[in-house]
Amino acid sequence: MADRVSTSNVWPNYSASNVQTATNKPADTSMGKDDFLKILVTQLQNQDPMQPMEDKDFIAQMAQFTSVEQLTNMADQLAALRQNLGMASTMIGKTVQWYDYSDTGEMQQQSGIVDAITIRDKVQYAQVGSQEISLDDIVSIADQGGETANG
Repeated sequence: MADRVSTSNVWPNYSASNVQTATNKPADTSMGKDDFLKILVTQLQNQDPMQPMEDKDFIAQMAQFTSVEQLTNMADQLAALRQNLGMASTMIGKTVQWYDYSDTGEMQQQSGIVDAITIRDKVQYAQVGSQEISLDDIVSIADQGGETANG
């Protein structure tokens, strides 16, 4: 009896309320190009063989599919434009400031001169010496020894 292990202990991160919260994430209700293509294929598979879809209807649906695909591509292009390397390259040679945590866990303001801009996994980084700082973490940009422009 002394070797009995309690099975009623639950690690806090696995409580029933946490599991329910994690499973109740909102579903993605937007239709994408894959959904549109599935509908089109299902419609073609289930059409009446005695009265097949007319050519003009099929062409209209294909045009709609192409439009959906192009809108998706445009959204991707706009996201890429937001992270334009040409605009970020104007930071090269400028002094930037950002906050970083010290070894003791204190937040400290850091600064340095940007040597280069790099992109990795669709995120832009400013190369300052041997450090890479995400552009989202930069709080101020200035000419060397000049006025700062808060970001």
